[in-house]
Amino acid sequence: MKLTADWITRSETQAVCAALTDAGFQALFVGGCVRNTLYDAPVDDIDISTDATPDKVIELAEGAGLRAVPTGIDHGTITVVSDHTPHEITTFRRDVETFGRHAVVAFSTDVTDDARRRDFTMNALYADPAGHVIDPLNGLPDLQARRVRFIEDPDLRIREDYLRILRFFRFHAWYGDADQGLDAEGLAAVAANADGLDHLSRERVWTELRKLLTAPDPAPSVAAMRSAGVLAHVLPGSDDIALAPLVHLERLADIRPDPIRRMAALGGQVDALRLSKAQARQLDHLRDGMGSLALPAALGYRLGADTARDIVLLRAAQMGQVFDPADLIAAKTGADAQFPVKAADLMPAFQGAALGAKLTTLEGAWIASGFTLTKTELLAQI
Repeated sequence: MKLTADWITRSETQAVCAALTDAGFQALFVGGCVRNTLYDAPVDDIDISTDATPDKVIELAEGAGLRAVPTGIDHGTITVVSDHTPHEITTFRRDVETFGRHAVVAFSTDVTDDARRRDFTMNALYADPAGHVIDPLNGLPDLQARRVRFIEDPDLRIREDYLRILRFFRFHAWYGDADQGLDAEGLAAVAANADGLDHLSRERVWTELRKLLTAPDPAPSVAAMRSAGVLAHVLPGSDDIALAPLVHLERLADIRPDPIRRMAALGGQVDALRLSKAQARQLDHLRDGMGSLALPAALGYRLGADTARDIVLLRAAQMGQVFDPADLIAAKTGADAQFPVKAADLMPAFQGAALGAKLTTLEGAWIASGFTLTKTELLAQI
């Protein structure tokens, strides 16, 4: 099998490969760039594996007029920049001893050693600079069947890095076959090791969960997480019952997936996650709006059209119903509305706290009118 893709034939990529191969070393594309090309999905990063040591990679790259940056030299990784395009080059490695995520490794000249250190068979596919696919561990049938399967012993792969539990579900959401379900052996190993998630950093867990929730339809994977006892570890108190209905409503509304919107549908405690301040604030708005009686127009005015729309969809998903398109129109109307009364219009008759209270009262009456009351009509109420 041979890959055909623009990123392979680009001169800057071929220049990086040539710096290695011209000196007698291997240069093999690996991981996501190979997997995504086979899936006809976008390729964001170009990773290259080689039997050249990191010091040799630097020497050869600089000798070819390329910039070499030791971004991960302790792990055998050098970033080589060619025509402003970064290429991560990592020396083949094999495990000598493992301690969870931290392992003692040695450089290798055998691509099979390197493949065995990876997580899933679909990620252990390589391709030479001409695009010919190299499959050391027979992962191609799994990729073609859209089957996410751990390399060799699932239990061992997970104990090497417990984040692979979440990656297992994330990769199934993005690349797996929803109809055939998750790999049974892998799912059993995940369930047996779920406690290991408690030792991961909040940043790593949220990064992986965010990627999962950005998938086109993460609902089957999240349901499997719940069944395996994983969801309770990363999002205590959550429930995925509203997630599948929300995904359906997102498609009806023709809006892009959003991890915060989907987090709101799941509920639960987010203390174990490292959300940004903006993300946490948005999640609070959505959750508060779901539990309030505020009308869509008022939500739009207070929170903006997009947040109000999301609350409309979340409320409908909670009830297992289809949203009313008129509610989305009302949310947009509210977002575009401008309160016609200014503080100066009430002064000097009102000052300080009394001024704020009167503005709030008039604004409430204006919202209740559907934003129809004019400035004159509002001031006449004083």
